[in-house]
Amino acid sequence: MAEALILGAGSDMAVAIARRLAERKVNLVLAGRDMELLSDLRADLEIRYGVGVRLVYFDALDYASHRSFYSELGSPSITVCAFGYLGDQDKGMEDWLEAERILATNFTGAVSILNIVAADYMQRGSGMIVGISSVAGDRGRGSNYLYGSAKAGFTAYLSGLRNRAFKKGVTVITVKPGFAATRMTAHLNLPPALTASPEQVATAVVKGMDRKQNTVYVKGLWKWMMLVIGMIPENVFKKLSL
Repeated sequence: MAEALILGAGSDMAVAIARRLAERKVNLVLAGRDMELLSDLRADLEIRYGVGVRLVYFDALDYASHRSFYSELGSPSITVCAFGYLGDQDKGMEDWLEAERILATNFTGAVSILNIVAADYMQRGSGMIVGISSVAGDRGRGSNYLYGSAKAGFTAYLSGLRNRAFKKGVTVITVKPGFAATRMTAHLNLPPALTASPEQVATAVVKGMDRKQNTVYVKGLWKWMMLVIGMIPENVFKKLSL
């Protein structure tokens, strides 16, 4: 039976993805910092779906612990990187600690652990990596360019890793949810037509895994919107309020 490692397993999207995978009888390793939350989730998944669920403490920003963390897992065949931090753009412009947290959580922490996972998968010649990135990385906007630049870096990382890992039999999938109705965005007024629920994200992720897609836009409209936004000349774009 397959086993999936979910990094940042306490997030709303990660919980929904865990449920979708458990429905398919995929055993799970739930990794995160809130062990009480994960313990409750494990109990529910084991009872509801009859799958094996392990809990492991994981801190994306404790880079020194990542190698030992992964070496103790027994090489799950699927890894989903679902942690992230939206943060406060205005605060980050004044407070380096906030900026650093945004950049490190969304990019550096993900690269640190996925480098280790990818090396193992490529050596084995199999495996699947799913990274939750964002359309915010498709073009920098004044309202969230710290978060957007970190996600742009993560998207580029996943693209390069996909190019390298494909030759070794490893699948790398980039997921771009667009707006998502989660605890992280609860304070925002999001347009319903462009906003996905965690369950919609999970469904799109599993479909993307089945099809071994390169990039998954949870709501297809985002793909075309970002294509248009990317074509706006910089002299025009810089005058917009986005």
